[in-house]
Amino acid sequence: MASVFPKYFLWGGAVAANQVEGAYNVDGKGLSTADVVRYVPPEERGSLEELLGMTRARLEEAIADTEGNYPKRRGIDFYRRYKEDIALLAEMGFKVFRLSISWPRIFPNGDDEAPNEAGLAFYDRVFDELRKHGIEPLVTISHYEMPVELVRRYNGWASRELVGLFVRYAETLFARYKGKVKYWLTFNEINCTLKAPFLGAGVLVEGEANPKQLAFQALHHQFVASALAVKRCRELDGEAKIGCMLARKLIYPYTCHPLDILKAQEENQMAQFCTDVQVRGVYPSFIKRHWEEHGVAVEMQPGDEAILRENLVDYLAFSYYMSVTTSANPEGAVRGGAGQAAGNLSSGLANPYLESSEWGWQIDPVGLRVVLKEMYDRYRIPLFVVENGLGAVDRIEADGSIRDDYRIEYFARHIEQMGEAIKDGVELWGYTSWGCIDLVSASTSEMRKRYGFIYVDQDDEGKGTLERIRKKSFYWYKKVIASHGEDLGNP
Repeated sequence: MASVFPKYFLWGGAVAANQVEGAYNVDGKGLSTADVVRYVPPEERGSLEELLGMTRARLEEAIADTEGNYPKRRGIDFYRRYKEDIALLAEMGFKVFRLSISWPRIFPNGDDEAPNEAGLAFYDRVFDELRKHGIEPLVTISHYEMPVELVRRYNGWASRELVGLFVRYAETLFARYKGKVKYWLTFNEINCTLKAPFLGAGVLVEGEANPKQLAFQALHHQFVASALAVKRCRELDGEAKIGCMLARKLIYPYTCHPLDILKAQEENQMAQFCTDVQVRGVYPSFIKRHWEEHGVAVEMQPGDEAILRENLVDYLAFSYYMSVTTSANPEGAVRGGAGQAAGNLSSGLANPYLESSEWGWQIDPVGLRVVLKEMYDRYRIPLFVVENGLGAVDRIEADGSIRDDYRIEYFARHIEQMGEAIKDGVELWGYTSWGCIDLVSASTSEMRKRYGFIYVDQDDEGKGTLERIRKKSFYWYKKVIASHGEDLGNP
């Protein structure tokens, strides 16, 4: 039987520069916002907001600290081991590899007069190595990191100054890698600026009377910068495709009470308003009401609306890990027995019909099909699942093997639902599983939460040999790609 996945479908995996590269102070690279996030042991962590937050005092302390445990400074040493890692991806049969470029590796301070040639040359080598193995790079221009100096000087994306600096950075990439990179994304999970302003936009909110004002203003600057990057990409490389990227978590009503249904609808709308701007070119009406109710007044310059309207993305990429439920009366739901569910930079009420991962993320493969159908019906442009995966503690057996059947089951069920969505008429370009090789966690900066098909021998303290070990899922995914998504059984 022919595969339901189209012939052009791109199978692969995804990582981010700040979570794998390491070499944080090598070859002229500047310090990034990811490099100042210290590891906090689980027993010392507070809320996720506290963990992801940043103050100016903590920032300056981290910049001066050269001895502390800052895992993203070391990553998994992809900077030196990229050939070995790419060879492993090629062994699995990857058609595409999603990676990001470190902004401070190209412009160490963000506003330098000229780009850092050593940084540009590194990505030339990476792209050449991918091409040698027949793997298309899918490149995110800004993935949860920026030059830390832009935070110190401008408070990150809270300042309009970053629009021009980002566009110059993007132009540098488009010109340098024309013919080497066909697929671009502007910002990773752009909507997470609302949940984690420092992580998503390098914005410090301490002392702000209305943090929402700062976050929405930063988002507007990112929207304008993204649209201008789309414009310049098309002017500099007419063959390339450029898209946007959303963190998409499906939210169900906890009950069929009309107010629960309305609450879920509103939360799903908020999850998608960023792509309304980037795909449709306009702010949706519901966000304007949200601004009014929360005292937000976004400043726009003359011409901003035209910039957004005239430079729409070619495709919509998104991450999908889990679903949660919501209620208009969450306290009452909890008193009635509702549990809590964790999630990707957010949480919600648990769905009693779903299982959860070790980190409390609910596993909902059918939800991926729901999201694909809803988003395609809403936007009618090609979609790309660029993050999906299961974080888990992997154990090495006595014989040296890693039998991660739980990960195989997770992926198999989600890929199956992607196939169903394609049968439903969704235009889906590809799939890149998150953390195809073990990497440092974005939110907790730990290594023990592993996503990869490839095990990396390193712990939360940075100890280990960095040896790469193929997990059972490595051989399973190789078979999935070879069968073009038809054979999802155990190897």
